[in-house]
Amino acid sequence: MSKRAVLEVIALGAEDAVAAQAGGADRLELVTDMAADGLTPSRETFAEIRARVDISLRVMLRLADGFAAGDVDALVRRAGELRSEGADEFVLGFLDEAGGADLAAVEPLVDALDGCRWTFHRAIDRAADRDALRKQLADLPGLDTYLTAGAAGGVDDGLPTLLAEAARRGEPGYEPQLLIGGGLRLDHLPELKAAGVDAFHIGGAARPDGWDAPVSAAAVATWRAAVDG
Repeated sequence: MSKRAVLEVIALGAEDAVAAQAGGADRLELVTDMAADGLTPSRETFAEIRARVDISLRVMLRLADGFAAGDVDALVRRAGELRSEGADEFVLGFLDEAGGADLAAVEPLVDALDGCRWTFHRAIDRAADRDALRKQLADLPGLDTYLTAGAAGGVDDGLPTLLAEAARRGEPGYEPQLLIGGGLRLDHLPELKAAGVDAFHIGGAARPDGWDAPVSAAAVATWRAAVDG
C-alpha cells in the first residue's frame, strides 16, 4: 500500500489544532503572530496543543519577521525550552547578507535540536542560489523537508522551479521532501502530484473566514480529499 501524501496545516492554538486534525491533517506547523509571517509559539501553547491532538507537530523557531536569525542564543534557549516540553520536530531557516544559508545561526540551532527532524522553511524562496543553499545544508542532521513555493511570490510564480526540483529528488541536496506551500491552491495539485510531489502545506486556505477566524475542519477535509484524490 502506498503511503498517503502529507497535508500540513498552520495552527495558532489548540482550537486550530483540533479542527485541523478532525479535517484530516497529518501534521501541524505551530506558530504565533502571522502578521510577522509566523514566530515561535510559547511552550505553554505547545503543551496545550500536544495535549489535545495526537498528530505530528512542527514548531517554528523564529523570533522576528524576515529571514535574519537575530539573537541565536535566544533561539537556542527557546529550542531547549520546547524540547523540554516534548517538542521533537521543528521549522527554521535563516539567510546571511549574501542570500546564502546562515550557517552561523543554523548549525548551533541544529546542534541544540540534537537529531530532531526539521524543515527548512520558505527562506529558500529568498535565497540567492537555491541549489547552492541546498548543498550548504545537505550534511546537517535532521533536515528532512523544504517548505517552498518555488519563488518569493508564491506557487504561481514558482511552479516551474518546483517541477524541476521534484524531478531531481534523490540527488545530493535534493533528498529532503518537498513540502509545497505559499499561495498554494487546489488547482495547483494535479500538476504537482503528477510530478511526484507528496507533501502540501496550507495556512489561509484552511481559514475561509480569514486569519482572525479559526481553522475550518471542513476546509481541511476538502484539501484532504483533493490531496488524496
